[in-house]
Amino acid sequence: MRELIINDFVVNDESECFVIAEVGHNHQGSVETAKQIFDKAKEAGANAVKLQKRDNKVLFTKKMYNSHYDSRNAYGDTYGAHRDALEFGMEEYIELQQYAKKIGLVFFATPFDLPSVDFLEKLNMPLYKIASGDLKSTPLLKYVAKTGKPVIVSTGGGEMEDVQRAYDVITAENPNIAILQCTAAYPCEPEEMNLNVITTYREKFSDKVIGLSDHQSGISMATVAFTLGARIVEKHFTINRAWRGTDHAFSLEPVGLTKLVRDLRRAKIALGDGVKKSIEKEKNPLFKMGKKLVAAIDLLKGKVLSESDIAIKSPNDGTPPYEFDNFIGLTLEKDLKKDDNLLFEDCN
Repeated sequence: MRELIINDFVVNDESECFVIAEVGHNHQGSVETAKQIFDKAKEAGANAVKLQKRDNKVLFTKKMYNSHYDSRNAYGDTYGAHRDALEFGMEEYIELQQYAKKIGLVFFATPFDLPSVDFLEKLNMPLYKIASGDLKSTPLLKYVAKTGKPVIVSTGGGEMEDVQRAYDVITAENPNIAILQCTAAYPCEPEEMNLNVITTYREKFSDKVIGLSDHQSGISMATVAFTLGARIVEKHFTINRAWRGTDHAFSLEPVGLTKLVRDLRRAKIALGDGVKKSIEKEKNPLFKMGKKLVAAIDLLKGKVLSESDIAIKSPNDGTPPYEFDNFIGLTLEKDLKKDDNLLFEDCN
């Protein structure tokens, strides 16, 4: 049975969807803004909030770190200064971790380098996320796997051999893995999402939880993913899409996330148990719409019934029409007026 345990939440085929509000750096380097985003994520019904952690001087080449960064989204005049302005340190992480716990959200992060894994381990993160850009970073995958924590892997930009390699590296150390279909385009269009890969993953990794990291601007594709078997959905989240930053434009705002969670919860209920059966609520409509067998004309006792003697009419309070052929050739044992119910007990 495929299953992933995240704190007290058991993710499996029978569970509700585990919804991750990907905050990333949409907090703009402000702890208070991050808290506001957490509050809105909780109100929307998300299960978790996620940040991103980088040791920028380790992660980037010196040339890239010092490169001039001329962008409307910049928080510094070099790329390194920009990235540093958006990073939280230990004090901020502890504060946000405690706040998320207080309001009932799972709090975790994506590490982009080995020192960031060490940083997050000091906080005893309950799980880790691997970004699509690190699908091929086997040393990082192995390092994260060795923590023993659940690992959620995004697979954007990869071929199946890359996904298999990542799976093999992680599961050699740690069986607690979930795999997310992802298209690493920001945003991506519906025709670029290839949601049927979810089915492919479910077949290939038959004992692992599968999900979707959704970079499409709307909310409907996540519900489609759920019906295909995705039980984790990650969606970028902000309070204001007009804020400065590269991720805000394709992130959901609170109303959007609320509707997304609502639709995912409804989808689980709507899928049902797969057993075809009628329900009580259908009885009244089908009384009016359904039909029964009646006398087409006045009929006398002793009449041998033919097709022209039988009519099919509403309401549905008599013999069902599928019995039509079984009345042909029977003999009436009582007189019937036009539109009287035709019953087997009145024939022989």
